[in-house]
Amino acid sequence: MALDFSSCLDAFTRYLRIEKDYSPHTVSSYRADLVQFDEFFRSHYRRSFHPRAVDHLAIRAFMVSCRDRGLGKSTISRKVAALRSFFRFLAREGAVEGNPARAVFLPRKEKRLPRLLDREEMEALLAAPDTATLSGLRDRAVLETLYSTGIRVAALVGLNREDLDLLGDSVKVREKGRKERICPLGGHASRALRNYLKSLPAAGPARALFVNRHGNRLSVRAVRDLLDKQIRRAALNKRISPHSIRHSFATHLLDAGADLRAVQELLGHSSLSTTQVYTHVSRRRLKQVYDSAHPRA
Repeated sequence: MALDFSSCLDAFTRYLRIEKDYSPHTVSSYRADLVQFDEFFRSHYRRSFHPRAVDHLAIRAFMVSCRDRGLGKSTISRKVAALRSFFRFLAREGAVEGNPARAVFLPRKEKRLPRLLDREEMEALLAAPDTATLSGLRDRAVLETLYSTGIRVAALVGLNREDLDLLGDSVKVREKGRKERICPLGGHASRALRNYLKSLPAAGPARALFVNRHGNRLSVRAVRDLLDKQIRRAALNKRISPHSIRHSFATHLLDAGADLRAVQELLGHSSLSTTQVYTHVSRRRLKQVYDSAHPRA
């Protein structure tokens, strides 16, 4: 492998896309972060990028420049994560002996509680689609599936019709890193999916479960758009994303007494610490209930 920046970046991009099976959005973000580092390196050190010329001091200087430009801690952390992954790949290929980004401490991220809908708001959202239309049947099925399974929107749009097991009330989901798992479907989601599937043409080559009016697979952007539409129909004064439904799914389970490890499995988290953010949300909600209901709060 040639050691100029362009060749290294192209090889790394192929690795992310083919071997790691990262989403196009993640690949694009990592690539943009590395291009920014290359531009900084050439400007700051007055020489062309060479992987063996980069040390941890260069990466720290890059972080300082990002901070001086007003970038947030989470954005800087993502850029360092891209550099770590990049140099780990180069080390695997024998282009460098070590990973200079490993010696750099990531800035401590601000802890943000996830946005979510309460149960009444979620019921209003799920009831919003006009099921007298094909698009309304699809939108209801999309929203019910997101809320019933808690899957990410990228996994949702990747579902094929053969992934559904409506007799067993389950669906096979493919997620990050080509991992597959089986998610349970609730009764409301199963009914919404049955009604949606009945409305689709019986014949056709399409394997995609959720399609647009042209029969093509829905995109992540299309799901965001349909959510915005149904939020307006439900008259909910909130700005949420499809990921907010995943947050709501987890929080509502914990509020109802679900075990944290069970929620971890349902979300597909590899680490329990990732799931624990939802315990903070539930504690906050419990405190709100206490403050509003207890006579001596």
